[in-house]
Amino acid sequence: KDADIIRAYAERRGWKMTVTQTGLWYLITNEGSGKAAQTGEMAQIKYSVSLLDGTMCYTSDSFGPKNFKIGQGGIESGIEEGILLMHEEGKAVFILPPHLAHGLMGDEKKIPPRTIILYEVELTKLSD
Repeated sequence: KDADIIRAYAERRGWKMTVTQTGLWYLITNEGSGKAAQTGEMAQIKYSVSLLDGTMCYTSDSFGPKNFKIGQGGIESGIEEGILLMHEEGKAVFILPPHLAHGLMGDEKKIPPRTIILYEVELTKLSD
């Protein structure tokens, strides 16, 4: 059911998205000119997170960029997976089904339980 909802959403926007084995939908909108992301590196991303109905939940403009070590958790598993498909300075759109986002509980703030979320991401920096 989630896949059908995501497919229809992407088609309405004319996005030709790829789906990973785990169910992450992604579209690289800018390849970037930097190095490829690797597990164990620190990543810094600019982002916006919204629901498929257009409700904006979080942005790096409001909350600052996210910094996380790839492969160590601390961020949605779908984002960790997606970042590994990117290069520094690249941009992408990720659609995370609930099992790759906030699951059955939501985040108990702005993201409801069992919700598909849309992430627009720019990988601004990678470091060891």
